[in-house]
Amino acid sequence: MKLIYREYPLPNHQNARPASEAGQCANEQGKFWPYHDKLFTNQQRLGAADLKQYAADLGLDSAKFNACLDSHKYGPLIDADIAAGNEAGVNGTPAFFINGRLISGAQPFEAFKKIIDEELEQKR
Repeated sequence: MKLIYREYPLPNHQNARPASEAGQCANEQGKFWPYHDKLFTNQQRLGAADLKQYAADLGLDSAKFNACLDSHKYGPLIDADIAAGNEAGVNGTPAFFINGRLISGAQPFEAFKKIIDEELEQKR
């Protein structure tokens, strides 16, 4: 199994793109998933000051994180992820692909299991 995480901030969520950039800045310091989890726990508080405070809370080097976030250095990466998502038919989040098969939106475990079982059966 291979997990690939792509950024796809929705344009109707004003803080989604800065949060995506912040996640990539946290990734520079090896803390993408803890930072990701912190953002999802605090979805109503995603302003710039909040994003920086969460990094400090997780023990990231604040100076490096803040400089990264303020520079928007991951803008091109996020643009590329959005373009790839659009090309693949993504139109919202979350979106998952299992061997190229799209599962769109929050789905129950059974939806994933069904596709995984079908894919495994084809490999036999």
